[in-house]
Amino acid sequence: EAMSWYENAVQKLDFPTIELFIKAGSDGEAIGNCPFSQRLFMILWLKGVIFNVTTVDLKRKPADLKDLAPGTNPPFMTFNGEVRVDVNKIEEFLEEKLNPPRFPKLAPKHPESNTAGIDVFAKFSAYIKNPRKDTNEALEKALLKSLRRLDEYLRSPLTDEINADESGDVPESTRSFLDGNDLTLADCNLLPKLHILKVVAKKYRGFEIPAEMTGLSRYLNCAYQREEFTKTCPDEKEIHFAYLDVAKKIK
Repeated sequence: EAMSWYENAVQKLDFPTIELFIKAGSDGEAIGNCPFSQRLFMILWLKGVIFNVTTVDLKRKPADLKDLAPGTNPPFMTFNGEVRVDVNKIEEFLEEKLNPPRFPKLAPKHPESNTAGIDVFAKFSAYIKNPRKDTNEALEKALLKSLRRLDEYLRSPLTDEINADESGDVPESTRSFLDGNDLTLADCNLLPKLHILKVVAKKYRGFEIPAEMTGLSRYLNCAYQREEFTKTCPDEKEIHFAYLDVAKKIK
C-alpha cells in the first residue's frame, strides 16, 4: 500500500507521528470554538513538526474515535500511536519531547508571563453568563480590572528590556507578546481566550477592550499578524454560535 505524503515526510525527516484531534465547528468539519484545541494546535505549529489535524464532530463522534479515546472530548492527540489526553500534560510532554536543538523551546523565560491574564477568562465568563441588570455593572468592572492588570504587564518592560537601556528611565515595553517578541506557551494559553472574549463581549454586550489599554491592543494586533494564531482560530461566526445560549440577555 502506498504511503501517504504525510507518512513519507515523517519517515524521511525522522519526525514523530502526531495526530491532533480538535473540536469541530457547527458544520461538523471546520475548526470549532475551543481555546484548549487552539492552544495545542498553536504549540505544534510553533514547534515546527509535521502533524495531522482531525476535527471531531461531537454530535456524531466517529466510531473509530470512540475507541481511541473513550469518554474523552477533544482536544487529545496521538504521539507515535500513543493516546495522550489532558491539555496541561500534553503541553508538558511536547515541550519535553520536542526539544532543542531540533525544536524550539516554548516555555517563557520570565515565570510571571505564565500567570499574566490568568483570571481574565473567568471574569469574562461570569460577565457574559449573567442575565441580571443589577449585577452587570459590577461584573463588567471586575472584567475591566483584570484586563487592566494584563495591560499593565504588557506595558511594563521585562528585565532584559530594562538592562538594554542604561539611562535609568524605564521605557514602556515595546514587545509583541507576553514574554518578549516570540510566541511562547503562555501566549498559546491566553490568546485563544482573549480572542473569544473580544469577539463575544462585543457581539452580546457591545463591550470593547478600551482603546487606552495600548499594551493589550498591541498584543492582539501582533497576534493577528501571525499565522500560527490566525490559521488555528475558529471563524468568528463559530464563536458567536458557541455563545448563543451561553451569553444571557440582560433583563
